[in-house]
Amino acid sequence: MKNIKLAELDKYDGNSNFELIEGNIYKDIEEDHYVFALSYELEDEEDSQYPLEDILDKFYLHVSDFIDEERYNTSKDVTLELGGNLNNVKEAISIIIGKRVYNEEYDDEKGVTRVRLVIE
Repeated sequence: MKNIKLAELDKYDGNSNFELIEGNIYKDIEEDHYVFALSYELEDEEDSQYPLEDILDKFYLHVSDFIDEERYNTSKDVTLELGGNLNNVKEAISIIIGKRVYNEEYDDEKGVTRVRLVIE
């Protein structure tokens, strides 16, 4: 994933189900969690599942809405909404926005090939 940036969604404008908290963070009043939208570009060797799954696990987030779901599995440009508790949302935004995020294989001390999330 590269070119990760916050995205503005029309669904927040004038919608009483969303309360602006700060920046691009909204409280989804109906679901009682915090959300933000981001867009990114998949790199050639990436698919729509990874490294997204690892980001969700690292920051205890979930996908709360697929924006343009029809294009999600066919396009290299992805926009989606992530949700979680406020601290985890803030942490994710502060760490991944503007960065490149990818999975990297490595051999652990026992020679077993594993995968780790890299944020640079």
